[in-house]
Amino acid sequence: MASPYRSYIICTSPRSGSTLLCRMLSATGISGAPDSHFHRPSVEAWMKSHGVTSGEGEDAAARLTRVFDAAVATGTAGTGMFGLRLQCGSFPYFMERLAELHTGLFSDMARIEARFGPTRIIHLTRTDKVAQAVSCVKAEQTGLWHVAPDGTEIERLGNHRDPVYDGKALQAWYDTMVNYERQWEDWFAREGIAPLRLDYDRLSLDPRGTLRDVLLALGLDGSAADRVSPVVKKIADDINDDWAVRLRAQIAE
Repeated sequence: MASPYRSYIICTSPRSGSTLLCRMLSATGISGAPDSHFHRPSVEAWMKSHGVTSGEGEDAAARLTRVFDAAVATGTAGTGMFGLRLQCGSFPYFMERLAELHTGLFSDMARIEARFGPTRIIHLTRTDKVAQAVSCVKAEQTGLWHVAPDGTEIERLGNHRDPVYDGKALQAWYDTMVNYERQWEDWFAREGIAPLRLDYDRLSLDPRGTLRDVLLALGLDGSAADRVSPVVKKIADDINDDWAVRLRAQIAE
């Protein structure tokens, strides 16, 4: 049976396990290549990311259409299924640009499906917002965001610094994560969306089982999960545990 969907959007926030999930989905070979294809809030950044150049005499709408088309080609990867990861912080700008291309439609989901076809919404969250905030601040300080199972660095965004407890930064990230959760839930309610709900803890403990759930929810072959191995390793350590204890006490004050 063919899938009833042509695309899916993973609605999430930083340090929720989305890199692990996206890489495993890509590895199945049947569910596209999900990634933050519209990450930075800038059409120019999108153009650079997808290799789109301005055409002579081209208006903004035509240029934006080519950007979206290029992103779909990348995120589909020849599988017939487009995958997209959307961080909450990137979402408003993304929807504003989409609204410019579909001015005759009056809901976000209508615009999404006009551009990407029938779309399944997935909500990947992390229940423990303290641990999530700790993970963000530690990654920012050390510059290391993701490692492979063998410890090889996958994503480093800055030079290493020894991590130091920063109560102000941790509180700010905690408040941000709570707010992101509220914003997603408000959007789901406003649009009448019943998302497929995934949790970081379950994904970490049972990545293949979680992947299988996603594939089945997309109307795809769940057995494809059996041939995929996790390619991202948790990097939490005793520092994370210590900071979490301190931050919980700080929040309770």
